[in-house]
Amino acid sequence: MTAYWESTEPGAGRRAPRAQAPGDARVLSLNGVWRFRLSPTAAGTGDDFLRADFDDSGWDEMRIPSHWVLEPFTPLAGGSARSLRGTTEGPLYTNTSYPIPLDPPRVSTENPTGDYRLVFEGPDDWHAAVLRFQGVDSCAKVWLNGVELGWSTGSRLPFEFDAPVRRGRNVLCVRVHRWSAGTYLEDQDMWWLPGIFRDVELLERPEGAIDDFFVHADFDAETGLGTLRVEASADATVEVPELGLRIPAGETVVVPVEPWSAESPRLYRGTLAGPGETVDLRIGFRRIEVRDGVLYANGAPLVFRGVNRHEHHPDRGRALDRETMLQDVLMMKRANIDSVRTSHYPPHPDFVRLCDEYGLWVVEECDLETHGFIFAGWEGNPPSEPAWRDALLDRLHRMVERDKNHPSIVVWSLANESGSGATFGEMRRYLDERDPARPVLYERDPSYRDSDFYSLMYPTLDELDAIGRREERRPEGVTDADDARRRALPFLLVEYAHAMGNGPGSLQDYWRIMTAHDRICGGFVWEWIDHGFTAIDEDGRPFIMHGDDVAGYEPRGGRFSLHGLVFSDRTPTPGLTELTRAYAPLEISVDAGSPGPATVRVRNTRHGASTADLAFSWSVEADGVRFDGGALAVPAVAAGDAVSVVLPRWAEPPRGEVVATVEAALAADASWAPAGHVVAWGQAVIARSGEAVVPEGREVGARSFVRGGNTGATRSTQPSPILDVGPARFDASTGVLVELGGVELDGPWLDLHRAPTENDHGQGALNDVASVWAATGMNRMLHRIDGIEHGDGWLRTTGRTAPTSHPHGVAWTMQWTADGDGVLLEVEADFVGPWSDTPYQQRDIWVPRLGLLFALPGGRVREGMKTVEWYGRGPGETYVDSYEGSRIGRFSASIDALQTPYPVPQENGNHVQTRWLEVSGDGDRALRVTGRPAFDFTVRRWTSVDLERATRPSQLVDSGRVWLNIDHRQQGIGSASVGPALPEHDRVPRERTAWRVRLSTS
Repeated sequence: MTAYWESTEPGAGRRAPRAQAPGDARVLSLNGVWRFRLSPTAAGTGDDFLRADFDDSGWDEMRIPSHWVLEPFTPLAGGSARSLRGTTEGPLYTNTSYPIPLDPPRVSTENPTGDYRLVFEGPDDWHAAVLRFQGVDSCAKVWLNGVELGWSTGSRLPFEFDAPVRRGRNVLCVRVHRWSAGTYLEDQDMWWLPGIFRDVELLERPEGAIDDFFVHADFDAETGLGTLRVEASADATVEVPELGLRIPAGETVVVPVEPWSAESPRLYRGTLAGPGETVDLRIGFRRIEVRDGVLYANGAPLVFRGVNRHEHHPDRGRALDRETMLQDVLMMKRANIDSVRTSHYPPHPDFVRLCDEYGLWVVEECDLETHGFIFAGWEGNPPSEPAWRDALLDRLHRMVERDKNHPSIVVWSLANESGSGATFGEMRRYLDERDPARPVLYERDPSYRDSDFYSLMYPTLDELDAIGRREERRPEGVTDADDARRRALPFLLVEYAHAMGNGPGSLQDYWRIMTAHDRICGGFVWEWIDHGFTAIDEDGRPFIMHGDDVAGYEPRGGRFSLHGLVFSDRTPTPGLTELTRAYAPLEISVDAGSPGPATVRVRNTRHGASTADLAFSWSVEADGVRFDGGALAVPAVAAGDAVSVVLPRWAEPPRGEVVATVEAALAADASWAPAGHVVAWGQAVIARSGEAVVPEGREVGARSFVRGGNTGATRSTQPSPILDVGPARFDASTGVLVELGGVELDGPWLDLHRAPTENDHGQGALNDVASVWAATGMNRMLHRIDGIEHGDGWLRTTGRTAPTSHPHGVAWTMQWTADGDGVLLEVEADFVGPWSDTPYQQRDIWVPRLGLLFALPGGRVREGMKTVEWYGRGPGETYVDSYEGSRIGRFSASIDALQTPYPVPQENGNHVQTRWLEVSGDGDRALRVTGRPAFDFTVRRWTSVDLERATRPSQLVDSGRVWLNIDHRQQGIGSASVGPALPEHDRVPRERTAWRVRLSTS
């Protein structure tokens, strides 16, 4: 006989799936502290714990909801209670691989199994009860008072049993298996976390209770009328006081209404009252449809400003509380995110309710992914196997029935990365019959027969633009009829811009393409949050645990779980700053107004709302210091419209670069943000002054970018002759700058290295530029001085910088010229040797950075450098493909605060378009660097080589010096960890390049 945990059936003994909504029927929460025992196999240690008189005092305590692998308790081997984090018995992370042998539907005998036991007091006066589990991973069997109620799979879906609860003492027993046949349907790029991780509830079912209901609330944008019909499983009355409605369930009524949208989440509160129960209604009228290859909501084209969202908490895993879910929703709204794809399963029901209330479009995805069957060439893939049909349909039914009444859910997604198969057709047909008012998505089947959208993951910018024009390449093996239908579908970018580590780049470029084509209905960045767990290392230092921290376990998904726009503790990353600007619902452009007055153009790109809820303001700054500004009168702009207004005449600016900024902020408190919250801004340089003139014949500013972190040369302890150039002093034997205006210095050295980002370790050989850098010595550059010339007020040093073992390098010249109280440095760099199609690698060597590295006194001396002030982009880090979300201004920060704390150390902290900076300490002198016209800078207490070698932030220690990069340019960050290669225009051209900066002290 097949064990139930290895059955392809979805469960047994369960009630039919149904809608969930609060009402006046009583609910007894069974959350809290249960008793728990872990066994090494699915058989557990027998069924003795089912007895009413069983003594469970020797068992561990386990809070519910939770994952047992994240809670301290007595593990399999016995002993004292401890945490399983970082062990093969604890949380395991894989991306595509199954953690069990691929032998469906069988699982290993080694199958950790948790027995749960709760004694609770039953109510005195309940007619009947239902026991509901909101989520159990991965398979559970349930007994109440020794009576088997049934079993279920489908980890992120609810299941219910009729519960013969007694008055007084009741004993609830649950056996949860870590692995089951259901595991083959849940390979969703996430941590494997077993346990009862969502709420457990006992629901009163009085006589005449309303078991199920379905709210149909359509909206006609042309007439402004809403059509309401509420189907119910029992005779009931629908009452919506705000609309003056009192009608029987099943009756259709048409009334004037305001539509529900993510911008204006209008909910009409009402009740559905039967003889034994009254259910709360929260009705949102809206119409979602596809017409002529375009997605519409309430009559207007809908473009998702979206993110993918796994459920995660760094301590509790997927056992989220409402406060954490609300935090996600509020942070998303404030970041101009208006839509969520629930990758890759239905979320906790409270999250969907919050989306209804606060306003987020939701693409809800079924709890289904079979990605690991790629290792079998998709042979035996469940969607193509009849034996799995009922399990797949069951998962869809439970998702749809639970959440069918939520207006925020506008698209049903059948699955993620599950190949193709006939069962998808049956799933689609079920949706056509049960809920034809919502379109259906499935991305992975190239025929798209069962999808209302054409969809892909991670196309290049060029591919996306071609899709927008409906000129994309035809998928292989697709019939003419299927291809013609697919080409007529709207396009939905389900995943793009992989936010792993320092990234993603090109967000603005992607968004500009998406909004340029009616066919493209938006996209969803991968993803919202890093999936890392808080942990303590062997030295007692906290760190964020990822897949590679599970020692001795294979397969491991490594660091791949750290791919969010917010860190695991929900601290925003610089990527979220960039996305907030890309997703801004207004386009604000400032025109310098020469000739004529300066103007600002405001284009409203919201879906349906005007700008009546926003207040506009303007300001002007000279070199980052505000000298004028105030409120700006902008008439209300309807969605899709634009208006231009003249900026007020401002006071005479002081000397410096003049920058005008216009902001749009909430005029009054909203449910998701206070008054004054900025939703969009625009900025422009109005006038420049003080820029150096480029001498004729010099190729200053030629395109080229790269960065690094070599320690450079070390200074000899023997005194050397000194050469003076104005206030600068140089080592006569090396040409190295040793002092400027009383500030001790060392360098500069030509720098070509950066600590690889996660995107530099890109997916696939062509995108893994970090491996090429390591193999070709980009992190082990040595410097040669070929000549030093010195004259009255000038010094010229020539040399070559190249890696060990390889013939490629950079020949360079550094020309120093006295310039008043400072010195002007002109650098020329020429790439020599085989950088392209190299003999050893047979691959191009991309250049991560092209710039200069200085060493300054560190924190170990009184005059050590501690603070940076600069004028340019900020305050956060910026790169050539990720800077439009950061303003031009004057900023100040400590050196330590300029480091972005990625849980895996990597390149961070760059700042592009810097006009000038000052680095200062406790002394009375500061180093000032002025661009001619601009430069990138990075400053830290360790070198880029140190940064590359570290695997955790705690390994980064103060070197005793401050390392300052003044760079011509650095390579972009991209999103090649899963995505296309970095676009050519964001790389560093390997060509003769020249640039200039001025150094002085203040």
